[in-house]
Amino acid sequence: MAGLSASERDIQMPVPQILAVSARTASLLVVPEGAKYTLPAPIRWTLTDAEHVVVKSGAAHSVGIFLDKLTPNSTYLFESDLGSVRFQTQSCAGLIDAMEFGVTPDAKDNGQALQRAIEAVPKGGTLRVGAGTYASSPLFLHPNMTLLLERGCILSAISNRSQWPILNAHDEQGRVLGTWEGLPEASHAALITGIDCHNLTITGAGTIDGGGSTGDWWQWPKETRAGARRPRTILLAHSNQVTLTGVAVRNSPSWTVHPYCCNNLHVSNVSISNPATSPNTDGLNPESCEDVAISAVHFSVGDDCIAIKAGKRAIDDNSHLVPTRGIAIQNCLMERGHGAVVLGSEMSGGIFDIDIRNCEFNATDRGLRIKTRRGRGGEVSSIRMSDVDMIDVPTPLAINAFYYCDLDGKSDWVQSREPAPVSETTPIIKDVSIERVSARGVTTAFAAVLGLPEAPISGVTIRDVTLTFAPNPAPDVPLMALHVPTMCHAGLWAEFATVDHDINFSALQKDTAPC
Repeated sequence: MAGLSASERDIQMPVPQILAVSARTASLLVVPEGAKYTLPAPIRWTLTDAEHVVVKSGAAHSVGIFLDKLTPNSTYLFESDLGSVRFQTQSCAGLIDAMEFGVTPDAKDNGQALQRAIEAVPKGGTLRVGAGTYASSPLFLHPNMTLLLERGCILSAISNRSQWPILNAHDEQGRVLGTWEGLPEASHAALITGIDCHNLTITGAGTIDGGGSTGDWWQWPKETRAGARRPRTILLAHSNQVTLTGVAVRNSPSWTVHPYCCNNLHVSNVSISNPATSPNTDGLNPESCEDVAISAVHFSVGDDCIAIKAGKRAIDDNSHLVPTRGIAIQNCLMERGHGAVVLGSEMSGGIFDIDIRNCEFNATDRGLRIKTRRGRGGEVSSIRMSDVDMIDVPTPLAINAFYYCDLDGKSDWVQSREPAPVSETTPIIKDVSIERVSARGVTTAFAAVLGLPEAPISGVTIRDVTLTFAPNPAPDVPLMALHVPTMCHAGLWAEFATVDHDINFSALQKDTAPC
């Protein structure tokens, strides 16, 4: 399912809305007026089949509803307090049961048995993994298949790193298979790996456990072992028309879900959770992707909830740089983490047309965060955030062109406020729109915007923002850059940037200067 176009996003969506349908599951969105992710009151619903028999019923507490145990190629009527919608499940070319290939909760490693079951799935067919906890080494999916993890199923990564295959930085055709901080590097394969997996569906009410809490992955976040970087939990590379619905993904060794060079990706009604102390366990990182729709996802992670990336410029070969374009994020809940929606710092290929709306940010370090630095090049533009509620987010908007990443990040040439020569390595940030945002419990500043003197940030507009300060905060620095003053209770702080703003304070203190 592709991301929504700009014109489609401006049209009021029907209630309820069908987000994605597989042969045996359906993902829906039911949004009463004013709701973001959490519903103000439960919504009752029923599901009836073509014979008018009620097959399911329940009460939703969030705007996303996931339906499982459906029948292929069948018509259903979903009825709720807010309306009804009819849908038909997809057909299935054949159902393969993993248990028939020797998959069992008693096995120390079900990887080989599960891989045999994957090989047996016909084009357009489904591999079903039933209830139970199954240890497994990394699996490699095929195109035109569905992986169905049923309710009560826990697919859990083994902790023995010697059993994890290593993906080379490039395949035989020279394509990049995976990156580390924006550059091609070898990495351990993900528990769920999909390369060239077009028309792939991963769905169900089961759980995918990446094994970060049982292996040693979190002990070497910036290092390599056996010449490879840490694995993701789900890696999708060069795969178009991919759907991920229903599942819970947890305990990732590093980034949780990493789509790389994928187009038309749909993610909805998914839960992504990692411990707050787990290093670099971003939730969902679309890198060099196009047309991505992310809806009704609950994030609670150890780093950024969503980190949108487009590669990092190298000294010699930049053939790996591909832009990211057309990301639609709606009705998500993002908790903890360093940032709710983050763009960069690897953005050298360019990041364009990002739309964030109707979301809740709860106690993330920052809300919308854009970060880059000299030497990266690339452009970030056409970024929109609207109808977002934030609670206890110290800095709701942070735009930083002096982000001190990499070994030379604090060097004079990176951090100097004197204008540098403009070249292809000069990053550009422009056209960022913030509308109808409520931010309660702000401590540092609502917005901190720091551009380059040689390439000032332009076209930032802030409209209809309500700001409430938290009482008695300690002064802090809103951006990870040198020469930024500490501050508290600031509305807007900006340097080398043009910001047109309208911020409504609901607290008595309106100090816009550093503390």
